Amino acid sequence: MRKSVKFALPELLAPAGNLEKLAAALTYGADAVYLGGPGLNLRAANAHMSWEQVAAAVAQAHATGARVYYCLNALPMPGDLPHLAEHLERLADMPAGGVDGIIAADPGVMAMSRRRLPHVPLHVSTQASTMNPAAAMAWHDMGASRVNLARELELGDMRSLMRTLRKECPELETEVFVHGAMCLAISGRCLLSAWLTGRSGNQGTCCHPCRFEYKPAPGAALRLEVEEKLRPGETTWEIEEQQDFSMMFAPEDLCLIKYVPALVRLGVAALKIEGRMKSPLYVAQVVDVYRTALDDFGEGRFRPGLYLTELALASTRPMGSGLFLPGARKAGRRARYFDGVPALCSNVLAKVQERLGPDSWRIGCRGRWTSGRRVQAMLPGLRRPELPAYALESEDGGRLDVLNPGLTAVLRCESALLRPGIFLRAAPE
Repeated sequence: MRKSVKFALPELLAPAGNLEKLAAALTYGADAVYLGGPGLNLRAANAHMSWEQVAAAVAQAHATGARVYYCLNALPMPGDLPHLAEHLERLADMPAGGVDGIIAADPGVMAMSRRRLPHVPLHVSTQASTMNPAAAMAWHDMGASRVNLARELELGDMRSLMRTLRKECPELETEVFVHGAMCLAISGRCLLSAWLTGRSGNQGTCCHPCRFEYKPAPGAALRLEVEEKLRPGETTWEIEEQQDFSMMFAPEDLCLIKYVPALVRLGVAALKIEGRMKSPLYVAQVVDVYRTALDDFGEGRFRPGLYLTELALASTRPMGSGLFLPGARKAGRRARYFDGVPALCSNVLAKVQERLGPDSWRIGCRGRWTSGRRVQAMLPGLRRPELPAYALESEDGGRLDVLNPGLTAVLRCESALLRPGIFLRAAPE
């Protein structure tokens, strides 16, 4: 019999770049989601919602008991302030209940939000680079109820910071990014994108040139490893080589799944997943892993091998612990998983869209599906049961032997496992 762990589990906070991603996050166990409207957030270009969609997202999340945090975390220019005031008016006019918090990085945005929406909690964005308890308490003095701790902090730094807050500012909550993209600069304070394309990362339009692939110009010498002048004989940067191009600056993503127990014991209020620009499938898989890990830990068990295997199926980039482990900043100590682009493939075949009858379901195909192939249902809790006998049909009732990506079809299957929003994948051979 497993012994339950006597710790309060943190909130699992997931990205919601659109309504489909929101649904995926809720289906697979997110406690809360963060999203943005038209502009003034750090994913303003490609992962924002219209005001009508924001209202629908809030209603959908609240119907499941989940919370919604609205991003106003861009660093606005003087000309952006009227637009900011319009955002705050829109939020104030939302039906009773509205958003459950505003995420901001700029003191002016916080002050304007506080004046117009004094009842809405303020959360300090990672863009503010909160690295010490004095900064955290200064944000609290400005009205913040939660701060996102900078990705540049090691675990020991977090322990020290949290110890001080428990003594001097116990009401202030903290959250930590545990999975997703890492910025080459300190929490987005970078001009690469603005210099290369005129798109500013601090206004939500970063094109991520740190993740572009590069190769030597004609006649240039090829170096796969580089060393810094004062560190002779020591590899300072590694270049990830793939199909004749190389990723030099930010070739890996953050993955702290193995350290969830440490973060729970630390007492953080929320574990946050990056990825408003990622696919609904990615959101579903990553949320499922972290939800299961949290629940497992609460029940007195932990299965890091299983979690990492599932995360590898969702990833297209190497993953590592970033600067989290003790000594990471000075000695470069870090855990790294799946060097190079992972060779594993998730083999996701389809998503269940809606129930049509007792044993029939409309599905959207996402991978080539040959009838008769063994199929698993990707159920929350990392449950992957195999479907019983099934048939594929066109929407007009014709039998299908092969289903190609992008098509909609009917799945005939007598199974209590299926429900809208669930993904289906090929069973391992």
